[in-house]
Amino acid sequence: MVRVEIWINPACSKCRSAISVLDAEGADYTVRRYLEDVPTPDEIREVLDRLGLEPWDITRTREAVADELGVSAWPRDATSRDRWVAALAAHPALIQRPIITADDGTAVVARTEEAVRDALSRGG
Repeated sequence: MVRVEIWINPACSKCRSAISVLDAEGADYTVRRYLEDVPTPDEIREVLDRLGLEPWDITRTREAVADELGVSAWPRDATSRDRWVAALAAHPALIQRPIITADDGTAVVARTEEAVRDALSRGG
């Protein structure tokens, strides 16, 4: 079984559910409370590359800070990518959760039990 790291907000029910699945599966994992241990812009870029997503794909646009920043009006293009990444690093509450990164170089946004199990089933 592959070793994983999971980025969580302990107050999030989807995160708690993902942890329960990891525990039930006997997974080898570490927890990163990303609101306290904030990912750097480079770490966010690496996770995006692993996910095959863009920063706006993992941005929680309904958060109050998203409204304050006006992110819904930001362009979603290559020239705006760094602006989005910087916003995620400066305001980690905007990052979709939970995110599981695996030691085989893959990652998933683990909002379902199936996604958690998928992350664990990959060859490491």
